[in-house]
Amino acid sequence: MYNSSENWAEDIRVFNLLMELFLPHISLIELEEKILSQVLPKAVKLFDELIYEISSQATGLSSQNMELKASLRHILQNMVKWLEALTACVGHVGSLEEPVNLDNIRSLPSSVLQVLKAAFAHCKDSDSVYSGRLHLVSDLLQALFKEAVSLQKQLMELMDKTAINASQRDSADMSSVLHTVLDICSIVSKMDHALHANTWKFIIKQCVKHQTLVENLLQHHDIVSGLCDDILLSFQSCLQLAEHMKLSGTRESTDQRLFQKTVKLCRFFANSLVHYTKEFMPFLSRSCTKLHQLYLEIHSKISPSLYAVPICDAHKDEIACVFLVVLDPFIFQLLSYRPFMELVLSESLELPSEHLFPQCLLLLNIMDKLPSVPEEVQTSWCTGSKFSEDTPRMSLFKGLFKSFMLCSPEHSLPLFMQDVLVKGQAPTNVTLYQHVCVHLCAYIVSLPPTLFPELECSLLDAVLSRSMITSLLAMDVWCFVARFGTAELCAHHVQMVSVIVKSCPGDCYQISHLSVLLRRLLFLMAPDHQAEFIKRFPPRDAENFPVWKHLSLAAFTSDLRAQVKNDLFSTAISQCKDWLSGKCTFRDLPQVNLPLSVLLAVCSSLGEALDKQQETIVSGIIGQLWPLLNTKQISNHPYRQHTLCLVWALLAFVIHSVDLSTLVQIVALLSSVSGEDPPVHVRFGILEALAAFGKIFIPPDAQTSILPKLSSLFSLLLADNTWLIKHHTLEVFTQFAEETSHEDVVPQSLNTEETKNQVIAFLNKTVYDGEPEETHVERIKKEKHVLDAFFDKRAQMHVEDVILEPLAKRARQTDSNSERYDVQIQMVEEALTSVKTLLQESPPPDWLSSKLESIQCLLSTLQRRVQSGSHSS
Repeated sequence: MYNSSENWAEDIRVFNLLMELFLPHISLIELEEKILSQVLPKAVKLFDELIYEISSQATGLSSQNMELKASLRHILQNMVKWLEALTACVGHVGSLEEPVNLDNIRSLPSSVLQVLKAAFAHCKDSDSVYSGRLHLVSDLLQALFKEAVSLQKQLMELMDKTAINASQRDSADMSSVLHTVLDICSIVSKMDHALHANTWKFIIKQCVKHQTLVENLLQHHDIVSGLCDDILLSFQSCLQLAEHMKLSGTRESTDQRLFQKTVKLCRFFANSLVHYTKEFMPFLSRSCTKLHQLYLEIHSKISPSLYAVPICDAHKDEIACVFLVVLDPFIFQLLSYRPFMELVLSESLELPSEHLFPQCLLLLNIMDKLPSVPEEVQTSWCTGSKFSEDTPRMSLFKGLFKSFMLCSPEHSLPLFMQDVLVKGQAPTNVTLYQHVCVHLCAYIVSLPPTLFPELECSLLDAVLSRSMITSLLAMDVWCFVARFGTAELCAHHVQMVSVIVKSCPGDCYQISHLSVLLRRLLFLMAPDHQAEFIKRFPPRDAENFPVWKHLSLAAFTSDLRAQVKNDLFSTAISQCKDWLSGKCTFRDLPQVNLPLSVLLAVCSSLGEALDKQQETIVSGIIGQLWPLLNTKQISNHPYRQHTLCLVWALLAFVIHSVDLSTLVQIVALLSSVSGEDPPVHVRFGILEALAAFGKIFIPPDAQTSILPKLSSLFSLLLADNTWLIKHHTLEVFTQFAEETSHEDVVPQSLNTEETKNQVIAFLNKTVYDGEPEETHVERIKKEKHVLDAFFDKRAQMHVEDVILEPLAKRARQTDSNSERYDVQIQMVEEALTSVKTLLQESPPPDWLSSKLESIQCLLSTLQRRVQSGSHSS
């Protein structure tokens, strides 16, 4: 009757008769063969036909079409009856007292799950299926959903007591059941929280229960991805509820209860993920990206992330206590999993802007946990890839510094976060810089000695970084290492950095960073090691000037300081005199900058004035240099600009000893250079010179030559568009106004109302209200993209320069030869002009006449060669 019938209602009636009258009399051993395998396939087929029939007709449903309405409702009633019949079948099998084996009911789980999947999908898609006429059948759909939930519950209870054999067929069938339940889980995720959670609970429980039999057959990536997606879905629901309550200003009990329920659902999903990853870790290599993104996405949406959803503090705390705490052991158990480590530290890892800060937090979280894992795990995290066949990855230290560098908006604001700096005390608000520095130093305390070379390499790389704040962080950590370690370690680091600085005497940001580190480390050296340092880099040898020009003599003991000061001063003055006496040429000016830099280091680091004799010597050097420097000579020559800035800086220490005529020349040159739109570092040099003039009284006969130019210079710099120059000018102008005896310069410098208001606001320490916080944050985010594009372009230009560098044997081009001749001839002209200036100031030495005659002969020879070359061509 059942197999031959083609009437839905009759099929259901006969199926129920089979379940009620026949099923109780069939033994469990014969159940699958005699009943289930024969009746369930048709039950699935008939239910699918009902689904198809109602879906194909539902678009025409309306309240006026009573016949179609009755037909569709009749079909839905039959669907409900089918679920009831299947529920009775599953309930009977589940009520048996004897143990159930999967062989006894093989057809039952798969058939019932197919029906459930179709029923839940129909309920989920009902809005679109019934085209806005859902209210006409909503009561039957609710009954359908309710009966499907009941059927699933019965089946899960049955599967809990069902045993499976260690056979390939049983393993495959169980794996198929779990994947079908996973499909159902994705369908019901937005329909019913309790059903959703119970479905996941069943999946995880059965996976673990039958782990040894199904672990090689399960689609682990699908399970992990489903869990991660559901975690994010419920987490976003939490945030939306919390944001709504904050924006509306109310905390209605209904919303609050729903929020708490959703947070607990997040916790359940997170616990399920932790449990699953713990049991099936060896099979999750494909899922590492999903797990990594889950952590980053969650932490990008909560405070203190700049991309966080605005919610109240109470809700933040509730999310942290109930949900985020679960992710901590999740990270801990991933530490020993190599694929996760290779992903997180990948050199090619590219993240969106909102994930950069969470990546930094993740690396810190990992670093905090490393002391509690075996040393081989720490070694894997801290060493990076060593062989070509390894997946390219950074060390944890390098990855942390790189991640920290990419968080430029968080540094600019700055961003504050809570951290416990002292155990037993309440958390305090600290910047990201402080947070990273404290945690990094704390880890270094427990760092195994074998990993110390990796730390040193990473610190050096970070110090040389293009990011100043990253370099400063590395310096702070390095100084902590020097203080925490032995005195010998500190001495070794000082020597190492000094050798690097000495071998790279040029000017670049890397040397600037290294010099700051060297100067700081020198203060941490033991006195006997400082003495050894002086012997290793004798200050009396000019070849060591590239090191000494960066150091502060205040770091040394009084005895050593006096010795170093005298040696540096005498050697630097000797070098300057050699150049000024004609033993050097103008092309050697970069070498003259070294002794001038050393003189400036001696003057600025002692904290005490030079004696009268030393002031006279330095002012004499300055007086002889001025005639050699003019606006034309410095406009396009960086090393001459550097000379000028050094002389201006030295002026502050010896201005009382400079004669009046030199002061007039200095102010004239300041005025001339400032009119040529000089680069920023030259404008800083001008400000240093202007600050020095506030310390002296200018005699009446020179005031008309000097004071108007000072007013004009201040006026020009106060109107500068570069905010750094403008701010520094305000500082210098304020200092000048406080010290100068020539008070008329001050009002004459304020020639516009805007300038007056800026100076008054600065003196009153008026704080500019600025832009709204949200606008400010958005602007900072956009600035990061601009800076990244700039540095990427610079890096690309550098690569192209390297690639396009001419080969050694490449023929010189005519334009290149012309440029070389032009440079050499310009240097000759400058040298002869300098000699002419010297002749005007002092009598010539006896050897000059014969030297000029030999130069004249050389010029004649060159002239003949040029003419003969021109004729032959």
